[in-house]
Amino acid sequence: MLRVLRSLTVLFVLGWVPIWMPQPLGAEGVENRYADQRTQMVDIQIRGRGVDHEAVLRAMLTVPRHLFVPESVRSLAYRDRPLPIGQGQTISQPYIVALMSELLDLQPGQRVLEIGTGSGYQAAVLAAMGVAVYSIEIVPELGQQAQVALKEAGYEQVRVRVGDGFLGWPEHAPFDGIIVTCAPTRIPEPLKAQLAEGGRMVIPVGRAGVQELVLLKRIEGRIEQQKIIDVRFVPMVDEKGKSY
Repeated sequence: MLRVLRSLTVLFVLGWVPIWMPQPLGAEGVENRYADQRTQMVDIQIRGRGVDHEAVLRAMLTVPRHLFVPESVRSLAYRDRPLPIGQGQTISQPYIVALMSELLDLQPGQRVLEIGTGSGYQAAVLAAMGVAVYSIEIVPELGQQAQVALKEAGYEQVRVRVGDGFLGWPEHAPFDGIIVTCAPTRIPEPLKAQLAEGGRMVIPVGRAGVQELVLLKRIEGRIEQQKIIDVRFVPMVDEKGKSY
């Protein structure tokens, strides 16, 4: 026994690594680990709560959510919770992203307007569903970060611009879907006007702590409105930071 211990001591002195010590994961191992976490996220947090839109499920299995959060919280990327992304903003929990995407009921080739690019993750999910995404972010730093993240993740086709989302993007209207990831106290009329016939808008509405996720549909020129669930989002603000 003494002879074995002396041998091990020599190994440590020479800087060799004993065979039973854990080895760091290579790039492939890390990606496999994230893929496993995405599968669990979809099975438990999303499909397990009733989301069954196949295009949404496929997109959320595919899009690398960890690339859309700061490295400091990357280990939490697939948890059932929102995460900070800087500038006082957050990325929504995976279930909310999936639910809002499902409510849009999109088909490949359709056009979607997103208000509140944030990290870029929601835009990437929509792009992975095969739709054309136009996204507006009020915070310049976040808009720039989102463009970098989208390109790194392979979704550079998403069009991002910095501006006031309350006003929409009339140059590219009408849109088959509009998704809003920040909460105004009232539904912006410009966004209603930019919704195509048969289109859908998903938007949180209300003051901080008292918000409802609302689904709007344009049917024969009329807007129909339906409450979905209670939610909590950051407020929609103008370029001076004043809440709408």
